[in-house]
Amino acid sequence: MESIGVLMPSPIYGYLEQELAKRFKLFNPSNISEENVNSIRAVVSSAKISVDTQLIESLPKLEIVSTFSVGYDKIDLAKCREKNIRVTNTPDVLSDDVADTAIGLALAVLRKICVGDQYVRNGHWIKSDFPLTTKFSGKAVGIVGLGRIGSAIAKRAAAFGCPISYHSRSEKSESGYKYYPNILDLASNSEVLFVACTLNKETYHIVNRQVIDALGPKGVIINIGRGQHIDQPELVSALSEGRLGGAGVDVFENEPEVPEQLLGLENAVLSPHAASDTVETCNAMADLVLSNLEAHFLNKPLLTPVV
Repeated sequence: MESIGVLMPSPIYGYLEQELAKRFKLFNPSNISEENVNSIRAVVSSAKISVDTQLIESLPKLEIVSTFSVGYDKIDLAKCREKNIRVTNTPDVLSDDVADTAIGLALAVLRKICVGDQYVRNGHWIKSDFPLTTKFSGKAVGIVGLGRIGSAIAKRAAAFGCPISYHSRSEKSESGYKYYPNILDLASNSEVLFVACTLNKETYHIVNRQVIDALGPKGVIINIGRGQHIDQPELVSALSEGRLGGAGVDVFENEPEVPEQLLGLENAVLSPHAASDTVETCNAMADLVLSNLEAHFLNKPLLTPVV
């Protein structure tokens, strides 16, 4: 397979790049030419790399796009289907880390862990005790999207004694959790709302002002899905005005740009889209990308097909 060209439009992860270079002929935008473009039969992308119509059309021999992510909203799936291009992602292997991060963000917001850290470092503890916070255990948890990651979050929250409810495209009766077909009803009956659904036209800004107001001034939103799931200006204004109690945010609408106003809010805990970024998980994701590519070029079934 050393003669098969694989394009990585921008750097992703060192281990993945090293292993791709061992198995394939690895290209990046700087070394593509008219002479070698026809040798590129695969693209390796990520949640931060767009595989749009322009890129797809520029690679006449493209057969497969393998993304180093569970989400595939950056890939033009319609164009891939039109041109019979296969698409794979990396589900399951990152679910635990993302769910761990989601619970960590909830604890950090409710117990004000980051604020407490600064309180100690800035010498305030010497002068007075840190203000009381609120517990996570027993809080009513709502989950938007009960897929692999949403289910992993539910399992962890249940261990904290939290009653679990959810909203998704369809009821998952086998889960045993309370289902709300309307997200407003879910928000009205939740104290902590986790956003963990797939991003598509139906879920774009699924958390809007109405949902935020339904959650209320003591409510907390945790987003480990995609930044576009939440109407970001509405989130910022609700946090600033006290209409929402707090937020833990790992994803943003225009990454890596973050609203200036959000940076100054103590009731927001911010993370740089790093929920799945552990060595163990990134290596497993890289191995899955490699396995999907090898399966394709050996005419074997794909491990995690999207298209």
